[in-house]
Parts: sequence; structure tokens; C-alpha cells
Amino acid sequence: MLKTVEIVRMYSVPFKDERISQLISWYVETLQKGIDIIWESIEWRYDFKNYRKGRCLKVKVPVLPKNSQFKRELRDRLMKDNPYARHWVDAAIRTAYSIVKSWRKRYVKGRAKKRKPRVKRRFARCKVTLMKVDYERKVIRITLRPYEYVEVPYGDGWFVKQGRVDGCTVGEVILKDDRVLIPFKKFETVSISGAIGWDCNELTIDGFSPSIGFIHVDLKPLISTRIKEEKKLRKIRSIASKRLKSGKRMVSEYSRRWRNRCRDLERKLAVQLSNLFPSMVFGFEKLNKESMFKNKSKKFRKRIARVSWRNIVKELKQRVIVREVNPRDTSKTCSRCRFKVKDLKGRVFRCPRCGLVLDRQKNACVNIYLKMMGFPHSKDWWNEVVKPLIHHELWVGVALIGRTPRTWSPMKGDLKAMKPKRLVDPSTSIKVYQP
Repeated sequence: MLKTVEIVRMYSVPFKDERISQLISWYVETLQKGIDIIWESIEWRYDFKNYRKGRCLKVKVPVLPKNSQFKRELRDRLMKDNPYARHWVDAAIRTAYSIVKSWRKRYVKGRAKKRKPRVKRRFARCKVTLMKVDYERKVIRITLRPYEYVEVPYGDGWFVKQGRVDGCTVGEVILKDDRVLIPFKKFETVSISGAIGWDCNELTIDGFSPSIGFIHVDLKPLISTRIKEEKKLRKIRSIASKRLKSGKRMVSEYSRRWRNRCRDLERKLAVQLSNLFPSMVFGFEKLNKESMFKNKSKKFRKRIARVSWRNIVKELKQRVIVREVNPRDTSKTCSRCRFKVKDLKGRVFRCPRCGLVLDRQKNACVNIYLKMMGFPHSKDWWNEVVKPLIHHELWVGVALIGRTPRTWSPMKGDLKAMKPKRLVDPSTSIKVYQP
């Protein structure tokens, strides 16, 4: 099956100009002024939210002003004492609306407080009408004022020499004080050979595909790295409490290092999965950690906080096609007869209706696959497709030093609850199980 996808890549080009710095200062000030005006014009209306227990709660929800008259008045107010081209004001208004809409979305979900957004970073987003791209010279001409331009060359970039942006078009650039961020876009036709439904767990990510079988990805290297770095950071914070300025710098520097190491492991995992299954569609649950933390112990919250499922999915979205499904009842529903089990105990799923006994993680990844593909539950399909693949398992380990993906042959024996232990040794050779 062929599918057309849009590929977007953004690269940074070093560029410094005093006129750009002055433009950014004016842009940030105008952007904050636009946010203030929109915030003052927000109308708060009551909304009724239905909860599972049958209660109705009366909540005030912000409604943004969107009529053309308000936008015209907003533009006229921001156009006063404007030293640059008029389209820069339009760019600031559009960015202000984008920031306020993002705050509203998080506020309605309960993830943000009733506080006005503040612009803290220095940047300026350039509209397409303010720029002209010369693809032969590889130069972007940006209009500051009428008949005043700035040319940004990007032909010497490593991404151009390696052919990363061949056939791409340039989107809206973002100006910084010392660099310019340039997005490149193009459409590609990708051949899709199948789909994999992934179930995210504490120590593994388990997947299912009819053409491969069950897949188990080890997350222990990532979890162990986070535990080690947490202990080191705890010691550094105790030392930094006795020192003021130097202690703060030490904590911020080590926190940045810790964050980069974890991101490096997440990126390696995403690269290895995309290399192993390049023409597959990945299906993941749209998980929300905040709902998992409610009414849980401190130990459980720490364990869940160490797992970064969203970061792994974010890295995979840059390389493969990813679809997200609703995670509701994926572990409680029987993958063969669709019966919902209310109380789950242990790592083995037992269906009282059809008598299915299966590992809980395997049952969940089959349900995610069915949700992603839009297929109904069928006993005939389960007996024909899933049952022969129960012992067909592919184990994938993560090499910490960036080697090629390592796989291991499956466990053999009767159907039992599965608890992964030491999955893969990076020094061993690749062994892929074939049925």
C-alpha cells in the first residue's frame, strides 16, 4: 500500500546581524502586547462537564475573540509606532493567537493555571510574504522595511552538502540573535507493508504484528540510566545547598547533562526500531501520566515518572508513521471475544467467558493493533492469526554505545506469565527467530 506523507526537517544556520537583534527586540515586545490585549478580551462562559460517577460540574471556560472587528482593532493598535513592514505585525498577531490557544487547550485539560502567558525567549517568526527564496544561490531574502532586506545564505550547511534537503521547499523561518532556523518540507510516497500495535510498560515496550509476531523491546538500559543519574543529582544538590551561585550553576549543568543522556538513549531506541521495521505503521496508546499519578503511592509515582513513553513516541514520529489510539480498557478487554474483565490480578490475563489465558502485555498489544486498524474482535481471526504466533517472539535490545540492533530467539515452553530479565548482550551476534 502506498501513502503520501509530508516530511518536515528543520536545520540551524549561524547568522548574526545587529538589525536582526533590533527586530527581535521589537517583535517580542509587540508579541507580548498582543497577548495582553487578547487576554483582556477573553470571555469566560460556563460549561458543564460530565464525569463517570454521574456528576455534573459547572466550569468556566475561556472563549477567545475571533471576530474580524476585534482583529482589525488589534492590528490598528499594534501598528502605532511600527518601524518595520506591516506584515511583521500580522506575524506577531498570528503567533500571539497561537500562544493563547495553546494555553487554553492546556487549561481546559487541567494542565495550566489561570495565568497570562509570558514571552521569555527571544525570537521572531517570519511570514512567507516577508521572505523570498533563491534555490539556485541557496539564499533567503528577508524583508525588514520597504526596500530594506537581509540575505541569509544556507548553501554552506552540512545538510545541503549531504543532500538532506534535495527537492525540499523552505517554510517560515525563525530568527534568533545568533542563528536562523530554517524548515524544509517535501512530500514523499511511502510503501507500507504492515502495522504494529505497541503496548508501553514499565520495563518493556511490547508489540504485535500479524507478519512478525510479538515483539519485546527492553527499556532497562534507559531506566537504569535514569536511576543512576538521579542518585548523582541528589548528591550534587546536597553539595550545592551549601554553595549559592556556584551550586546553582553546578545543578543546572548536571541536569542538562542528565537530560541529554536520556534523550540520547531515547533517540537510539527510535532509530533502531525504525531501522528494524522501516515500512511499518506504529500504533501507540495516547497515555497521560497525570491520570496515573492520582491516588497512588510515592514509590509507584517515581517508577512511572522514570519511563518516558511520550519522548520515545515523539522521536519515532520523526522517522515513521505513528497513529495514537485511546488507551481505555486495552488491558482489560479480551482480544479474542471482547469481554471486559473488571479486576485484573497479576501478569496473566484470564477471560472468564472464552477461557483465554494469555500474557497481559500480549493481550494489550493485540487490542491496540485492532483499535489502530479499526478491526472488530473475532474468534476466527484470533485462532487463525494470533494463536500460531504466540510463541513467535522477537526480542530487541538497546545497545548503549550505538551499535546495530540486537535480537534474540524466543523463550520456549508452555504458555506462562512472562517477566523479562536480561534480554540481550550487545557483544553477541544477531539471532532472529524463524518459525
